[in-house]
Amino acid sequence: MGGQCARLDEHLVKRFTSPVVKRLTKGGNDDHRDEGAHGGEGDHLGEAQHGAVDVHQHLWPMTLIEALRSRTRPPRMRGWRLELDGERPYDVRPVDHDLQARRVLAEQDGLSRVLLSLSCPLGIEYLPESQAIALLDAWHDGVAELPEPFESWSAAGLVEPDLGGLRKQLDGGRVGLQLPATALADPRCIERLGPLLAVLEQENRPLLIHPGPVAAQPDRTPEIPAWWPALVPYVAQQHAAWFAWHATGRANHPTLRVCFVALAGLAPLHHERLVARGGTFARVDPLVFFETSSYGAGGIDAALRVVGVDGLVHGSDRPYACPAQHGLGPAVTQALRVTNPHRLLLGDNV
Repeated sequence: MGGQCARLDEHLVKRFTSPVVKRLTKGGNDDHRDEGAHGGEGDHLGEAQHGAVDVHQHLWPMTLIEALRSRTRPPRMRGWRLELDGERPYDVRPVDHDLQARRVLAEQDGLSRVLLSLSCPLGIEYLPESQAIALLDAWHDGVAELPEPFESWSAAGLVEPDLGGLRKQLDGGRVGLQLPATALADPRCIERLGPLLAVLEQENRPLLIHPGPVAAQPDRTPEIPAWWPALVPYVAQQHAAWFAWHATGRANHPTLRVCFVALAGLAPLHHERLVARGGTFARVDPLVFFETSSYGAGGIDAALRVVGVDGLVHGSDRPYACPAQHGLGPAVTQALRVTNPHRLLLGDNV
């Protein structure tokens, strides 16, 4: 589940900037348009923006770390080594979950709000109820004590969903609910989640869909490259969840705002194949959002051409990735970091 923080090369930013996006920056001064279009400093990702939001980061409170250390089987931590059933052991860097270090990073990123999510690849949501409750309580109790700019998404057990517990967390300040993409793998999965999703609709809160656990493959795990889970099963999970939502989710939950991490693995770019194989893609869903972590100019530009700038929100997935310079100009940056996250979180109440 780990990754390396890197910035996109400037020549790639230049290469993938589209004329369509360049036109979005009209209205500012010529200098800003040129900088943004050519992938220079026009993104202004490190400058403070009033109301700037990162909708997807990970910061584990010590309550959760200690709860994972107390376990005798995955998901567990042995010291700072994380052990999962379907991935290689991962050596967690203590500084990545150091509160003061992360506050400094948030300030450097120019953020007013940082929304933290439980790492769904841990598989906590699928544990037997008694085990899940202990870890979920450790997560919720820990993040509830964090200072600004940190806020958090709620998490929920899936074996026996606790609707009252979800309402309590939302009332206690959680911004919405995060679920693993594996829980929305097909239309029947979405139907089974109906009671949880109905709570979100009733409370006017959004859903964040994040890659979930990787199935254990004991004979293959040592041979698989470290980057494999993030590039293969994670992306496939996001694809499946987006198509399942497209097929039945919106019809079942007409007012629910939904955000797919990692641009849904670029699933919307397959809309032409969807239509060619008998599906429909008549209009862009204004209540579906796509978070940008791990993608730069090429991926964000491609997604923008399909879903429009209104559907994109900024997320970094820190500490496993860094926010990339997308090179699409200050107007797009304002939309991704301020305007669209507020629409995701508040809906018509913006």
